[in-house]
Amino acid sequence: MLRVLVVEDEEMIRKGIVLATDWQSLGCVVVGEAANGEEGIEKAEACRPSLIITDLKMPKMDGLEMIAKLRERGCGAYVIILTAYDSFTYAQTAIRLGAVDFLLKPFHDGDLENAVLALQKKIEGQKKSADVQLPELRSGAKSRYVQEAMDYIGKNCADAGLSIGQVAAGLGLSEGHLSHLFKKETGLTVGSYLTRCRMQRAMGLLKEGKLRVYEVAEAVGYKDITYFSGTFKKLTGMSPTEYQNANF
Repeated sequence: MLRVLVVEDEEMIRKGIVLATDWQSLGCVVVGEAANGEEGIEKAEACRPSLIITDLKMPKMDGLEMIAKLRERGCGAYVIILTAYDSFTYAQTAIRLGAVDFLLKPFHDGDLENAVLALQKKIEGQKKSADVQLPELRSGAKSRYVQEAMDYIGKNCADAGLSIGQVAAGLGLSEGHLSHLFKKETGLTVGSYLTRCRMQRAMGLLKEGKLRVYEVAEAVGYKDITYFSGTFKKLTGMSPTEYQNANF
């Protein structure tokens, strides 16, 4: 069920969206509302919405600035923009910030509902591909050294400084010898297996939904969230945010 935050400075419009929309039939629940971007950030931090419906022009902080700041803080919520300004520049910026729809005010009965239904359809499509399984290792018995290497990596994959040299040293082997054994018996390099372990753990944390994407990246040994996101998408076909939203 989508958790909805409505951010709109005009109280009548905001209340109309919150009270006059049959959110339950759309598979949604309203978890908060705010009258400007500053309040929107506070509510988003407290309520953890999966969908933000926001006006653009508001006092104190506009919708685009609010979304930009939330993105910087790791908020991956879907966004539907409401605006009276038919501006290509606004639309471009909104899309760059991850907006999934852009509705011109005054919108007609059914417009918002249709936008939410289209989003739900997109999410359902993502869910079908969200049960990602990373490639399995070759089957068969593993030598003691390879098994110990796998165990060592599994226990220490959250260490951002973990390297093949560190793994080899921990087992009392040369780096070259471990690399040869590992590749021969598993079909993967030590580095590829480490990445696989980190991505498996990241998938589990994203499914739990307790951490933001940057916190998940740090928890599995990545200091660069851009590199983490690129690696995750390369292996799973989805960005971390898409994967989390599809499972949350």
